[in-house]
Parts: sequence; structure tokens; C-alpha cells
Amino acid sequence: MGESKETDSKYQDLSGEEGRKKIAELVKGIRIAMMTTRAEDGSMDARPMAVQDKPFDGTLWFLTRRSSEKVGELERDQHITVSFSEPSDSKYITLKGRGTTPQDRGKIHELWNPMYKAWFPQGEDDPEITVLRVDVTEGFFWEASSSKVVMYAKYLAAAVTGGAVPVGTAGHVTA
Repeated sequence: MGESKETDSKYQDLSGEEGRKKIAELVKGIRIAMMTTRAEDGSMDARPMAVQDKPFDGTLWFLTRRSSEKVGELERDQHITVSFSEPSDSKYITLKGRGTTPQDRGKIHELWNPMYKAWFPQGEDDPEITVLRVDVTEGFFWEASSSKVVMYAKYLAAAVTGGAVPVGTAGHVTA
């Protein structure tokens, strides 16, 4: 998945608690993620999803419509990818896992935020609302290690040297 150790001298291979902490650090504060599932015809469907303001512990939680296409897609194939980006901080994260839609009213109550009324006018008791749980199995990240001015100088130096100047840190995380 993603870049390899051979192409980046600042590559990290993290697992377990160390990997979860790294992902938690990177996704903190990112409000929107792109969620990708497999459509019935085999193509990939991606859509923006509001990220819960909860520390990452290996599981991602979302609220969605029970009748949405993504729920039907997950019933056919639980594989899911969730991608995060924060260009202003040069952070990019892709997480893979298994998605399920448990009927958990307690979790809906825990995750509920008044902004969701725009999608669920009946509030947290709306019969269309359901939890979408993603149990992350692995991920890939890339982050810049410097300010924008320094990053542009590194990009230029990397272009001139054929990539000999590292411009950031990349890594693979397994659960």
C-alpha cells in the first residue's frame, strides 16, 4: 500500500498502539474524510463524511442514512477506505478496514451533534439514522516535516537532485 521503504528514507512501519497513536495524532482536527466503498458494478464510490470529534482508537464512527447506497454497498462488501487530508498542514492519511452498520441507539446518542439535524430532521430518534462503524486494519500516511516555505525549497531541491532530499515522512500502519 502506498510508498515503500525503498523510495523514502523517512519511511516508518508502525503497528499496534504506536500505529494507533500516530493515526490519532494525524487525523485529529480533520473534519471531513472521503469514504470509499465498492459499488454493485465493481466500481468505487467515494463521498465526503463528517468525522466524529473523538480520539482515534482503531475504530472510526460515522452517522448516516440507513437507506443510503453506502449501507447497501457495505452489506455486499465490508471493505472500506477512508481518506483524510489537511493540505494546510501537509497531512494525508488513508485507512482501510471493515465497515458495519450496527443498530446501536446508544452510540447514536453518544455521537449526536445538533448539526446532524440538517440530514436528520427528526433528531437523533429519526428512524433513518444509523451508525457506520469502521474497524481499521491498516493505513498509510504522509506528512511534511517543515513549514510551507521550507517545503517548497525541499521540493525544488528534490527535483534537482532526483529525489535525494526527503520532503516528509511516510509510513504504513497495521492494527
